Amino acid sequence: VLQIVKESQQQHGLRHGDFQRYRGYCSRRLRRLRKTLNFKMGNRHKFTGKKVTEEILSDNRYLLLILMDAERAWSYAMQLKQEANTEPRKRFHLLSRLRKAVKHAEELERLCESNRVDAKTKLEAQAYMAYLTGMLRFEHQEWKAAMEAFNKCKTIYEKLANAFTEEQAVLYNQRVEEISPNIRYCAYNIGDQSAMNELMQMRLRSGGTEGLLAEKLEALITQTRAKQAATMSEVEWRGRTVPVKIDKVRIFLLGLADNEAAIAQAENEETKERLFESLLSECRDAIQAVREELKPDQKQREHALENDSGKVSNIQYLHSYLTYIKLSTAIRRNESMAQALQKALLQPQRAEEDGKRTPRPQDLIRLYDIILQNLVELTQLPGLEEDKNFQKEIGLKTLVYKAYRCFFIAQSYVLVKKWSEALVLYERVLKYAREVQSGAGAHTNSLKELPDVQDLITQVNAEKYSLQAAAILDANDAHEAESPSQVKDGKPLSERFETFCLDPSLVSKQVSLVHFPPGFQPIPCKPLFFDLALNHVAFPPLEDKVEQKAKSGLTGYIKGIFGFKS
Repeated sequence: VLQIVKESQQQHGLRHGDFQRYRGYCSRRLRRLRKTLNFKMGNRHKFTGKKVTEEILSDNRYLLLILMDAERAWSYAMQLKQEANTEPRKRFHLLSRLRKAVKHAEELERLCESNRVDAKTKLEAQAYMAYLTGMLRFEHQEWKAAMEAFNKCKTIYEKLANAFTEEQAVLYNQRVEEISPNIRYCAYNIGDQSAMNELMQMRLRSGGTEGLLAEKLEALITQTRAKQAATMSEVEWRGRTVPVKIDKVRIFLLGLADNEAAIAQAENEETKERLFESLLSECRDAIQAVREELKPDQKQREHALENDSGKVSNIQYLHSYLTYIKLSTAIRRNESMAQALQKALLQPQRAEEDGKRTPRPQDLIRLYDIILQNLVELTQLPGLEEDKNFQKEIGLKTLVYKAYRCFFIAQSYVLVKKWSEALVLYERVLKYAREVQSGAGAHTNSLKELPDVQDLITQVNAEKYSLQAAAILDANDAHEAESPSQVKDGKPLSERFETFCLDPSLVSKQVSLVHFPPGFQPIPCKPLFFDLALNHVAFPPLEDKVEQKAKSGLTGYIKGIFGFKS
């Protein structure tokens, strides 16, 4: 039963939480089964109800009919549960469909009591019936009855897991893990306080519970913290006590220690990243609540400093404290991501698979840029400008992250064989590291969470020697590459007949045989002649010829036309 249900759910929508798609699949499969078994409910004109009895259990598909009926009703209930968040009236329809699913599960359990059904199927039918019953009682908030049903279901699946091979037991163990949070939740509502702690640890380790319990568990944690927040009236930070009057801020501050403990206990980077994002999201909500309190008090925002003590107002100082938590958490998250990238860089480089880009030093440079920007914002928080110890701590942290940023910039230059630039940056890293060591003194405790500067100095010294060796080898390789037998000086073949040279271009399509077009060559210029005697020549007089032309006029022109000559 469980294997059929899980395979159908995973293949038809529930992998993405699409209950409507799964409900449609159940309806279509029911129609196919009825048609195959010739077990139709009348015809298109008249409905004739039929029930599956023990006498007709000649085929196991009759049991599959009942199972699909129950799954269809259950999936519709889960779909309505999602929609009930915005439409509360659908909760009544939800309970109706769950009751229908339990009714079909009871019928399946009754049919499985037949001698034709094996013992394993009988146990699975009982567990399936107990599971749906527990869900129905859970929605009715009948915690004791729900807990009994879930415990029965858990016991059966645990026994089945122990009775079969490890491969078959995986499915049963998964269902047991799904049921366990429900049992703890019911136990808490009955009055078991230890169950609440277990639920909170489970929620924090997984970065958020999914499934039936998600919304109720979040509401439960919020209610519990709200009860504790009623007794919380103030918070102390850096020697100053500030009253906390906003409920959302109280709840956030109460859960801060639990969130940080869960992050410290996270088993892998993915879980840690989810927890960081959850903590940052809650912190942003708390900061927004404080900002809304700041907006109405315009005068207090304009005159932030109090006349008596010269300090910022309490609400502004609380805002600075929450901003400090947000920026510090962002720095820790980016530092965690940087450490993961550093481990990836130390591993042997593989070819890119599945479109994933291999990590590079440039990725780390970006992370450290963001960290340095967050540190700059920390120094500008209102109320901390005069705190010299705080400013000193932030200054030392800035030097540490600057050192690491310079180190990875140098690493990126080494990859492109820019030896001089990389060597200068390594010297800058050593300078920053020595400044941190000399200025640490009384601030050693605040630097414990930061990467060890001494390790960085050791690594930089080793990298410097490697860089110098690589630079020498690179220079030797360049010198060898410039041997006369291999160098191409750009001359065409016609000008280097006397010199042997390996030139692969001679057998290519762009062979250089001669200079074309040919270059310009000097030739003698055309001589220039200067007429020096022109100014000394006396031309003959022309007055007589000019007078004749003047006398000839119109009469001479007419005579010339008609051929008369004088």
